[in-house]
Amino acid sequence: MGATHSFPLTDGIKLQKIVKVLMDQVERGMDFQGNAYSLFQTAILLEDKVRERTRRLEMALRDLERSNHALSLANAQTETAQTRLMEAIESISEGFVHFDRDGRLVLCNTKFIEFWSSEGRDIREIIRPGVQFRDICRWTVENGLIADAGDKPEEWIDYRTHRHARPSEPIIVHLTNGRWLQVRERQTRDGGTVGIYTDITEIKIVEEQRREQELAEKSILLQSTLDSLAQGVSVFDRDLRLVAWNDRFVELLELPAWLAQTGASFSDYLTYRAARGDFNDASAAAIEARLDEVRLQDPIKGEQTLVNGTMLDVRLDSMPGGGFVTTYSDITDRQMAAAQLREAKETLERRVAERTAELTAVNSKLRQEIFERAAVEGALLRAKADAEKANMSKTRFLAAASHDLLQPLNAARLFVTTLSERPLAEREQEFVAHIDRALESVEALLGTLLDISKLDAGAVTTEKTDFIIGDLLTSLAEEYTPMAHKAGLELVVVPSSCVVRSDSALLARVLRNFLSNAIRYTVSGRILLGCRRHSRAVRIETWDTGPGIPEHAREEIFEEFHQLAHRDRPGEKSFGLGLAIVKHICRVLNHPAGVRSRLGKGSMFFIELPVGSTPQAIRQHRLASALVCDTLRDIRAMVIEDQPNILDGMRELLSGWGCSVLPAIDGQAALEHLHRGAPAPQVIIADYHLDGGFTGIDAIRAIRAALGTKTPALIITADCGRVVADAVRQEGLHLLRKPLKPAKLRALLSHLVDGQKPKTHETGHSVAA
Repeated sequence: MGATHSFPLTDGIKLQKIVKVLMDQVERGMDFQGNAYSLFQTAILLEDKVRERTRRLEMALRDLERSNHALSLANAQTETAQTRLMEAIESISEGFVHFDRDGRLVLCNTKFIEFWSSEGRDIREIIRPGVQFRDICRWTVENGLIADAGDKPEEWIDYRTHRHARPSEPIIVHLTNGRWLQVRERQTRDGGTVGIYTDITEIKIVEEQRREQELAEKSILLQSTLDSLAQGVSVFDRDLRLVAWNDRFVELLELPAWLAQTGASFSDYLTYRAARGDFNDASAAAIEARLDEVRLQDPIKGEQTLVNGTMLDVRLDSMPGGGFVTTYSDITDRQMAAAQLREAKETLERRVAERTAELTAVNSKLRQEIFERAAVEGALLRAKADAEKANMSKTRFLAAASHDLLQPLNAARLFVTTLSERPLAEREQEFVAHIDRALESVEALLGTLLDISKLDAGAVTTEKTDFIIGDLLTSLAEEYTPMAHKAGLELVVVPSSCVVRSDSALLARVLRNFLSNAIRYTVSGRILLGCRRHSRAVRIETWDTGPGIPEHAREEIFEEFHQLAHRDRPGEKSFGLGLAIVKHICRVLNHPAGVRSRLGKGSMFFIELPVGSTPQAIRQHRLASALVCDTLRDIRAMVIEDQPNILDGMRELLSGWGCSVLPAIDGQAALEHLHRGAPAPQVIIADYHLDGGFTGIDAIRAIRAALGTKTPALIITADCGRVVADAVRQEGLHLLRKPLKPAKLRALLSHLVDGQKPKTHETGHSVAA
């Protein structure tokens, strides 16, 4: 049996041990007397046991041989299957790789190796069974194969390892050699990972070409749109580089070719314009400040004047994702027209001043004659009493006459406004504009006469608010700069952001007198207007380089009809009322005023104002600049006016705004319209003084009672007395003064029909009309 099978060494040793044990048992069982029969029986028994054990051993060896044969067959089949699997994997056009559950490489195909091998870099140096996935990622990054890694290789390695451990959606990998790979990974049942790497470079190239074509088409469309605009347009990206513009942009700003090209720097653009003189401050700090302002991504609006005189309206708006768009509109013609209007206004004001001066001269002569005829104290007292009586009579006469004077003037303004809002020929529009300016001159003249009478009678009231003084100073600069230049002087106005509390109209009157006197009495040099802050007060000062004022005359110049001898500019005449009006106004406002002067050096006039509330001033500033929405179309308005010409003017004005007008000469006529079935009005406009001793308040009460509703209403009057204003306020109505300002009427009507209920107030002002 030993010759037919090749037993293993361990099995032979076991067999020998078994035989030895059996022999020992037989020997221990023999008696000491050497019984031959017992020995024979023992030998027989031993042989049977050996034979049985040998037979069983041979059967076990045959089973082992069959198992070895089956195992060899299975190994051959496994090797065949593995060979076929590798051939199948190698035949795949994509890269294939398999990692076990611990991230160790199991197998991959040649295509996978080719993706990660290039000149001087061969991934075969680390590709072997058992290498970790993270080590493969690190090798590709360290050898510069991954374009996506950039300057943060560790972050990319962490990201790729995380996605490998938790595969879901495909991953796109960009290689530095320009190729693109799409990686699709799936987990196996035992927790391993299988990855398929596909070269999608051609697809990416096609997509890039299609995207570039679409961008080119959009760029052509955008450029066509920009070139069709009347404004100059430029577009800068987030890096402040020029990416789009139109020809109008280059034409308006007269830019050289090197600034009108893609990629031009916004900083170079500002530097070029600053060096050319387009900006007041051309320093490097100012240019950097402009760049910082642009980087804030806030909208910017403003006006610029180029060195060639062109005036532009500039708007800058930021774009989503960074960058901004600028538009430039040429407003030179509009600004020139505004300058011409200001010049015409100044001409009219000078004419009014001349007429006022003539009237003042006549009044001065009359008073001088009275003083000269006073021979004795009694005669002087009687003359003074007569003069005071005459002054009071004049005040009462002007107050009484103002209503009758303003009524036809109000009607004329209504008709002129209606004409100006209608389409007329250019020549007719000029005539209407001339008429409107002439009416403004008449209003100003009447206002001056009424102001003098009210100051004499102490009937001036104030409306103090908090406002930014810089707005008023800017307005005065625009108003008086041409006058100063005409006189050969330089007017300098220092900007200020101080907030003061005062009556802006009366304060403007004081400063106008200061500036007028400075221009009149200064032969050469300059005039300075500015502010100084003193604790809780702001002092507004006017400096000139005139001849100066003697110390003994510095109090007298604030009296009526007092002026220094030989101080007028040639061709001009002053009657000594300007500073007297300043004195009266400052007393009403409770603002200290005074003068400092040096002979031969010049003078300084000042007025002190209390500091105001900044938030309140800002709210007032925004409210003053807000636009009123047009909500008057198809609104039913009832107009009650006893003057036919004014009634016709109101009807034409309101009809031009789209209103449906129901006219009536008094309250009874209005009620008769309603009784005949006329539609209920949505707003009532009534004159205060009506025929028969009735008032507009009476008419409004009757109409409201008939309608059963508190219809919004307002009163229009030329009566400047406080009695009328108090009566209107007590009734809860709104009050507008004649001559009527159409813009104020339109704004108030818009608020009323919108359901807004602002507090009762007077519009217009008693002194600064």
